[in-house]
This record gives sequence, structure tokens and C-alpha cells, in this order.
Amino acid sequence: MKIAFITGGNRGIGLETAKELGAQGYKVVLGVRDAAKVEDALSTLRGLGIDGEAIPYDANDPKTDAGVKAYFEKKYGKLDVLVNNAGLMREPAISETVITGDDALLEETFAVNVFAVVRLTRTLLPLLEKSEAGRIVNLSSILGSLALHADPASPIAPAKAFAYNASKAALNAFTIHLAAALKNTNIKVNSVHPGWVKTPLGGPHATDELAGSGKTSARLATIGSDGPTGGFFHLDQTLPW
Repeated sequence: MKIAFITGGNRGIGLETAKELGAQGYKVVLGVRDAAKVEDALSTLRGLGIDGEAIPYDANDPKTDAGVKAYFEKKYGKLDVLVNNAGLMREPAISETVITGDDALLEETFAVNVFAVVRLTRTLLPLLEKSEAGRIVNLSSILGSLALHADPASPIAPAKAFAYNASKAALNAFTIHLAAALKNTNIKVNSVHPGWVKTPLGGPHATDELAGSGKTSARLATIGSDGPTGGFFHLDQTLPW
């Protein structure tokens, strides 16, 4: 049995990813901050014939990392897939906040979108090393692409929400560095852009429906030994850093 852990997996893109992986036979475990929201997510999965579980995880609470590790150590003795899906965005996407942005907002955004991901991944790495084919998927965004932001003609050029964009660029750097560090192992690490999805974060003007928004994450979570590592993708398209 292959085991996948998805942070922020009880709703939105995280739950869509759980559906995709569950449909492929993975045992999906959702990392959930709010226990009151667990049953709806698990009921949705059960309705699709998917075997799911949920455990406490809060990107703002480092103490929950140890609990996650202990859960997988005791119950499964390994972890095959880690999808670092939990994240936040507190600024309007179409804005320029590098000068006017709030310091506390910047720190909060990096705490959740970068530092929590690094910390949890390091904590769970010994369990991923026990998998025959460990996979780490980091939920980034095309708004983290420095190449596209540097191009005035790029379609994302007006979206200069500094805290969010910089946090995703930093997450991409983590992907590159971790993939290089693990190049001689069975673990592959990639960043994904799920699309501009109609979620509370993506907003009502997003172009992509929620259904199917987990496809890119699931694709990178299930790649074979000949698949990429250290890349940035949307579906099967390679994105510029």
C-alpha cells in the first residue's frame, strides 16, 4: 500500500489532490488544522470509494510536526508521498506591496508558505527514505516565477503581491536545493502550479474550476523512476523559474 500525506487536505486543491491519489489506490491522509472540518472531507472521499484518514496538522504550530511523524512511524513505518499543499495569501494578487506591505504579513506568509514546509519536510524525510519511491510535491504558484515577473510583457506582470510571490519563489528554491541533495536517492522533489483556481485564495475571478485542480500534484506524486526531479510544472508543461 502506498501512503500519501497532504497538508491542508480537507478542502480546495488539497482535497482535489486526495481524490486524484485515492482514485489511483493510494491511502490518503489529510493534515487538518480544524478538527470540525474533518468529517465532511472524509465523507466526500468515502462517497468516491476512497480510503482516507485525517490527522492534526497546523503549519503555524511546529509542535504538530512531531505528531505527524509519530503517526506514520507507528501506523505505517514509512511515507511514500508528501504533498506540501497548505499555504496562505493575505494580499490582493493585483497589487504592488514591496514598499507598502506590512512586515508582520511578510513574516506570516513566509512562516506558513516556506518555513513550515521546510520544517515538516525535514521531519518526515526519514520516513520518505523508507519508501521505494518517495515523492515530495511542493504547491507553488506561477506567481513565484522570477523569469515571468522580470518580463514586463508577461501575463503575470501586474500581480506584484510581494509577500506571496516571494514566498513561492523561495519555495521553488527549496525544491531545487532539496532535489539536488537527494539526487542519489529514490526520492523526487518537484514544485507545481495547480492553475489559477476558484478557491478562497484564488478568488472568484480565477479562470480554473476547482474540479481537476489536483491533477498536477497527483501527476508529480506518482511519476516513475524516469520522471523529473527539481522541476516546476503545470500539468505536463515545464514552467520557467
